[in-house]
Amino acid sequence: MAKPFTYTLMSEKADALDRLDIRFRWGDYGFHVLHCHLTSFPPGRLIRFHKHSEYEFHFIPRGKGTVILEDTEYPLHEGLFYLTGPNVVHQQEADAKEAMDELCLHIEITKLNEPDSTDWGAQWERHEAEMCMNALDAFPLKPLADQYNAMAWFLTAYRAWNEGQPGAFSTIKQAIIQILLRSSRMSSIPSVTFEPPSRNMNEHRFKVATQFIHDNYASPLTLQEIAERIPISGRQLQRIFREQGEESFSAYLENYRLNQVCTAILEGQSPIEQIALEHGFASSNYLYYVFKKRFGLTPKQFKKQHMSSEDTHPTHKGDHSEDD
Repeated sequence: MAKPFTYTLMSEKADALDRLDIRFRWGDYGFHVLHCHLTSFPPGRLIRFHKHSEYEFHFIPRGKGTVILEDTEYPLHEGLFYLTGPNVVHQQEADAKEAMDELCLHIEITKLNEPDSTDWGAQWERHEAEMCMNALDAFPLKPLADQYNAMAWFLTAYRAWNEGQPGAFSTIKQAIIQILLRSSRMSSIPSVTFEPPSRNMNEHRFKVATQFIHDNYASPLTLQEIAERIPISGRQLQRIFREQGEESFSAYLENYRLNQVCTAILEGQSPIEQIALEHGFASSNYLYYVFKKRFGLTPKQFKKQHMSSEDTHPTHKGDHSEDD
């Protein structure tokens, strides 16, 4: 009994992905998908010598036949793939007695003039795209086994469209990139792994800890609680705060709370009791104590001094003296 053909679904609307006019950027390259479909060659079908200025990937999921690449003929059968282009002259023919199916990715690839940003992982992506293109340019001019299962990604792309999956374009884009990457692994030029600079882990942990403080400063917080979220020991986290120029965890937390209190005092009309509770202080009395110790003023004196300073030095945009 013949096994079911994995790619039967793609024959229902063979040109579905072609109609989408898929274009995307990957690293420093622009990609335009001209064809991404399943096609069938009846027994004895001949596609005479031709070439393309773009890249064309040919995968054989079923059947057999032959391909002539430049002046050499090669047999084709299930599980093989080959790359033609740019400008590789080739001729394909199905077996005289057996049909041959082909998954075809015909794609225009353009080097872009303006480099992509180096932020948010783009440096990795640029490297991977560049290595992939170098490998494809050095690809052997002969059929090879699809040992990295690139052809399965044709079905992934088709299903994303056919099922109306959320984020279908992103799925199709990633499927195309996977076909390129998995194919390029068969190149005569091995891909070079990108080794980014090592992250400064103590600096990273400090940023994680301080961001958690900023997000939750109004709640009771302890050194140990935050350390467990990283996760490291409380002693390690205390040392990191000092390495990053802070007196201690508790001093950083108190200073941040006081900065937020100052803003609330100057911008709002809330009573000090409410400000204390909304900014992590157990009572207004404790806030008075900490505030005066830190600034040498009570909250009321602080606000009065600040308002007095503004009255003494008014700044009104567009004001001019009489001498102007």
